[in-house]
Amino acid sequence: MSYPLDRRGFLRASGATAAAAALGAGAALTSCSSDTSGPVTLTWWDYFTLDNFQPGMNRLIKDIEAGVPDVRIERRTFPFAELDRQITLGAISGDLPDLAIVDNVAMNTLGGSRLLADLTARVEKWGQADQYYKGPWEGCQVGGKTLGIPNNSNCLALYCNTRMLKSAGVEPPTTWDELASTAQKLTSGDRYGLALSAIKTEEGVFQFLPFLWQAGGDLDTFSTYGATALTFLDELIAKGSLSEQCVGWTQQDVNTRFLNQRAAMQINGPWQIPTLKKADFDWNVVALPRDKEAATCLGGENWVVMANSKHVDKAWEVLEYTQRPSVLVPYLVAFGELPARKDLADRGSWASDPALRLFLSQLPLARPRQYGAHYAEASQAVAEAEQAVLTGSASPSAAARTAAGKIDKALSEQ
Repeated sequence: MSYPLDRRGFLRASGATAAAAALGAGAALTSCSSDTSGPVTLTWWDYFTLDNFQPGMNRLIKDIEAGVPDVRIERRTFPFAELDRQITLGAISGDLPDLAIVDNVAMNTLGGSRLLADLTARVEKWGQADQYYKGPWEGCQVGGKTLGIPNNSNCLALYCNTRMLKSAGVEPPTTWDELASTAQKLTSGDRYGLALSAIKTEEGVFQFLPFLWQAGGDLDTFSTYGATALTFLDELIAKGSLSEQCVGWTQQDVNTRFLNQRAAMQINGPWQIPTLKKADFDWNVVALPRDKEAATCLGGENWVVMANSKHVDKAWEVLEYTQRPSVLVPYLVAFGELPARKDLADRGSWASDPALRLFLSQLPLARPRQYGAHYAEASQAVAEAEQAVLTGSASPSAAARTAAGKIDKALSEQ
């Protein structure tokens, strides 16, 4: 899905977070899970503000209003970077929706605030949890509770300009060593072998984490394996295979470089496919090259219900309805997204499109960024380390040690 430039901006809790958590605790105790008889209007918040999203969203709402008895939807949208903040502020003002579609990484902050309704019992009765890919489903689990339902999923893979690779006599890389070698052979003049986003936001961290995981590490071992991943990227820049300007590139900027054929390969997501289909050159997509193990990062959105809603049962009825294949498949196709459900793998445009099928095949490997309420601080430390190394202001080992201290502190504050 093609998002605004701040698509993966840092999800920071506002100064209202502590108060929101306290209020959320009270709301959770007093929330009403039974609906009064008669028509119900459910308020719904999301951040899908761009014009190209509206036809699909309008169809979904019409489907819901036609298929769920006695329900009407009142929708409100916010810029991507504002939705999380509006939810925490709404906990203080009392202005909260009944349900919302949030970025899956927002579960780190919202999941610990007690603002989200516990859907565990309803999900168990529903009996469809096993239909979801592991990563998307785990992204909805917080503190042993199910606090959301996956709305859609995406992940990262490697795009290749097939003509350039053929001219250089190389195949799409499958390992880090092959990626480094191939990127160097494809670098010529003002064309780099590889493009990726290392911007100092969650967008850059989203692209960095697969390298950390592929090295065999995680945030709690960043001092060692973070240094390994940072060293690999630093060497790509040192050899001229990756532009040092990547520290300022969004994923959209990266795709523009690839479209302009100033990058022979790029790391990006399936939301770029609609634009790339208009390119005047051939390209293909392969899994991210691996080091010690294969890994990619999970993106996408989740449905959540607010704990203080007076219509939790009706909101759950809506969520359950959106997961019906007859409703979910057209919605996902309209948004250019992938299903989080395994049982939809052979339906929709992704069933026949080779590029989308590649991304779908990687979902079982896609890991959620589920690290607790203080993930934003840990993420910032990762971004600062990558910036320091790729701009030459710190060595990989020194940057990793500095970041590890901040990460460990953030992860311990649960």
